Amino acid sequence: MRVVVLGAAAGGGFPQWNANNTACQRARAGDPAARARTQCSIAVSGDGENWIVVNASPDLRQQIEARPVLHPRGGLRHSPIAAVILTGGEVDAIAGLLHLRERQAFTLFATARVHAVLRANPVFDALSADQVTRRAVPLDTPFGLPGGLTAELFAVPGKVPLYLERGGDDLSGEAEDTAGLRVADTAGRAVFFIPGCAHVPASLAERLRGAALVLFDGTLWTDDEMIREGSGEKTGGRMGHMSVADSHGTMAAFRDLGVRRKVLIHINNSNPLLLDDSPERTVAERAGWEVAYDGMEIVA
Repeated sequence: MRVVVLGAAAGGGFPQWNANNTACQRARAGDPAARARTQCSIAVSGDGENWIVVNASPDLRQQIEARPVLHPRGGLRHSPIAAVILTGGEVDAIAGLLHLRERQAFTLFATARVHAVLRANPVFDALSADQVTRRAVPLDTPFGLPGGLTAELFAVPGKVPLYLERGGDDLSGEAEDTAGLRVADTAGRAVFFIPGCAHVPASLAERLRGAALVLFDGTLWTDDEMIREGSGEKTGGRMGHMSVADSHGTMAAFRDLGVRRKVLIHINNSNPLLLDDSPERTVAERAGWEVAYDGMEIVA
């Protein structure tokens, strides 16, 4: 099974269009230690012919053009993208569907909750019903994918999409609002993709224990980093993301899980992990973590 990181950054990408922190300045200047990244998405294939895109980033057209494995291979119209899986209904995960409106057949997998979000906005009717098959999949129920893969969506702690917030203190939403994904091949090799997670409960820890490969939410290094930087008023917890380095953060949660390969993805422009030469990058790597970048390929 091949995994290609199409985009490794959080919403807004890196550099973010309106962000002017030092890291974004370095990225715009072409600093090789501050590699630009597009918004979070991966592609997975079990046979090298059929590719599954996970989360349709707003940058999806750019990402497809940057990755030859996703280019047309024959005839006037063709795409190796056989399916798209959505792990949530945030703009970062669904806006790129509009790049796939050119009457190309594929199957769109998501929870019933996320499909309802798409139906509520008629702009997504641009995906022709006679070309795009929309399949609602229940949580914790394996489903088959083209190319001999099997997938399963499962609930993780998170929050409702920003545009569905209606005030109040409880923004956790329903179980289907934020999902993780497990994709496995016929030999049982599996990859977990969890781009958003508010905390790691015991049930999720047991699911991930001993996993061969996990791509996990790396949005913020510390919970209050955007506040301290002056670029925002929200903590990571308020946005539905656990931090990497805090005492109850990602590195602490994974310390005893025995995950063989751990990759941080969905990284915000304020996060010093994006800089190859930052002390924070050194800390993460010493703890056994890798930092995803656009074009990163993993054979699972």
